[in-house]
Amino acid sequence: MDRDSAARLGHAMAERLTEALSARREAIALSVMCLLSGGHLLLEDVPGVGKTTLARALGRVTGAHTVRVQFTPDMLPSDLTGVSVWDPQARAFTFHPGPLFADMVLADEINRANPKTQSALLEAMEEHRVSVDGTTYDLPDPHFVMATQNPVELEGTYPLPEAQLDRFMVRTALGYPDSTAERAMLRGASGADPVSHVSAVCGLADVRAFRTLAATVHVSEEVAAYALAILDATRHAPEVRLGASPRAGLALLAISRTHALLDGRAAVFPEDVRTLAPAVLAHRLVLRDAVPGTSQAEQQRAVLARLISRVSAPGSRRR
Repeated sequence: MDRDSAARLGHAMAERLTEALSARREAIALSVMCLLSGGHLLLEDVPGVGKTTLARALGRVTGAHTVRVQFTPDMLPSDLTGVSVWDPQARAFTFHPGPLFADMVLADEINRANPKTQSALLEAMEEHRVSVDGTTYDLPDPHFVMATQNPVELEGTYPLPEAQLDRFMVRTALGYPDSTAERAMLRGASGADPVSHVSAVCGLADVRAFRTLAATVHVSEEVAAYALAILDATRHAPEVRLGASPRAGLALLAISRTHALLDGRAAVFPEDVRTLAPAVLAHRLVLRDAVPGTSQAEQQRAVLARLISRVSAPGSRRR
């Protein structure tokens, strides 16, 4: 795969999703870039705006084996990882894989599960493997977790711990569709599934090839220093109790490489970093004080925007 074919692949995926769904194009683009960057995606929004539909459509576009898991308060970690069951004929325990062994896992309403079950995702998302009864099992490559969650202000939700949030490369929201898109959706056939018309534009081998090529996109010393300055700003801001981690910096540059590759470039520009920083960093910030009448996500985005505006960006140079 070369740069031109990689760019065509990413744009074809986004176009196919945009044609079928009423979601914001920005949210669709971020979802595609997150998948192509090897990260995991967190969709946070109110119920009924199409979070689950987007997740299913992304699986169809890539031809991935997709499994949807509805998270509930009584879910156990073994419901995700799988269990070892005694086989009397073989006189041995046989492992039965759980839904985490799919290529793409839709963790629906992840913040309705208890913290113990939420933490069962940590090893899978970071190490791409799970351990059951002392045995480690590798997960598919690529392995993509797309989690949906309702805002933490709603009833029956458990806020995701910082360690869990840090595993998600991107957090985005779909928002309500514009009036034109919603009118077309309401006039459509009743009960029709928009995902049923989504066809694959690539395979998992293409996703792996894209990731391999994206890893070669050049990051200059100046761009790396700019990304580090943004990370450092989050760690020393008086309104932030816990800033962005080194893992956040790696995620920011990884998706910046993807953004550059989709633009047909062989190098990351400061604009890539600045554009993607809100989606990659905001959800990782732990703030000191809550502002009444403002959601946590809105607060995080506002604080990060102020911090980014104070960091000087180096001049970009084409290579």
